[in-house]
Amino acid sequence: MCLGIPGQIQSISDPVNQLAIVDISGVRRPVNIACIVDEDHPLESYVGEWVLVHVGFALNRIDPDEAAATLELLDQLAELNSQDLIMADV
Repeated sequence: MCLGIPGQIQSISDPVNQLAIVDISGVRRPVNIACIVDEDHPLESYVGEWVLVHVGFALNRIDPDEAAATLELLDQLAELNSQDLIMADV
């Protein structure tokens, strides 16, 4: 199973290699956006877009509402996991 995490494209860092800086839950990292680039949209038009990121690659663009809902679910899972770890120590 693989997990894609929503992130928002902040800037295009390397147009030749189609790399962008993507904010993923407050952490900015380089991500390859070659899989989502098409000839109808210039690279700069991707700034501000939400994408699904897996192992350093943007797999597809996603709706901002979908990104927010997914991030909320991931936060809830993290909270449940931390509660389980606390209970395991008791």
